[in-house]
Amino acid sequence: MAFARELLLPRQRHLKWPALDWLEVTLMVMCGITLIGAAVATRRNDHLYLTALSESLHGHTRQLVDTIIRTVVLGVALCMVYFGYLNFLRGFGSFRMPSLTPIASLYAAIPLSGLLIALFTIEQLVNGWRNGFDHPPDPFEDRDAGRAGIEQIGGRI
Repeated sequence: MAFARELLLPRQRHLKWPALDWLEVTLMVMCGITLIGAAVATRRNDHLYLTALSESLHGHTRQLVDTIIRTVVLGVALCMVYFGYLNFLRGFGSFRMPSLTPIASLYAAIPLSGLLIALFTIEQLVNGWRNGFDHPPDPFEDRDAGRAGIEQIGGRI
């Protein structure tokens, strides 16, 4: 599927397992209809990540800071799983009117999102420890920045 390649960001491929690319594409499609966008943003380092601090560092210091940042994100994800699951269970006691659908159907996205964020964070930690978190400059970031600038002034590419 040609659109699947366009949904995958080639940025920081050294931190990603190709075996999980299908999951990222699936989640990108689902982001239009569900609340799991934070998981995809985590894999793409677009959300829940303090890039300004770690990108100014190199070597062992960067590895330590990136590990700490991703460990904090992992902790938040695990809290989302645990407390989101508790909230999900409590949601079976409340119902949406007039359909009488349990509120739990809405809360199910919280632990699922936390689980996916944890998976992608573990992926980045393992690959960052193996390959290093530091990466060469990304030509796609320059292209995207240029596109954003043109769109801000009302132009088209």
